[in-house]
Amino acid sequence: MKRVLILCTGNSCRSQMAEGWLRHFGGSEIEVYSAGTRPSFVHPLAIQVMKEIGIDISSHTPKHVDQFLEQSFDYVITVCDNAKETCPVFFGKVGTQLHIGFEDPAEASGTDEEVLSVFRKVRDEIEEQFRKFYKQNITNEG
Repeated sequence: MKRVLILCTGNSCRSQMAEGWLRHFGGSEIEVYSAGTRPSFVHPLAIQVMKEIGIDISSHTPKHVDQFLEQSFDYVITVCDNAKETCPVFFGKVGTQLHIGFEDPAEASGTDEEVLSVFRKVRDEIEEQFRKFYKQNITNEG
């Protein structure tokens, strides 16, 4: 079983959605966690847009990356530039560190519908990139 840790700053949007997608793709082939360098809360719009496509992340909670530093992972993936730049040193074995960056939907502005549209766009971009990651690195289909 492959172990994957997805890192972001707040562990509120991108990393939570990526965790949801990988859990959805992976079943028993993969163990997935997400964490943040400064965790805050799981954004309600991230929960909403994932629920729209049938993935429930409403029970996810933000976690601090420090709780994972001594664990081993096959992959540690940063999804925001800040987490990439401030990624701590892991004391456990890390097979591969990757960066798959996305814009922060929590920074979107405009009407409610415009902001929701940004969340949906980022959700779909995460699906595309993490499906590719999953096929290439977990199932070796890519």
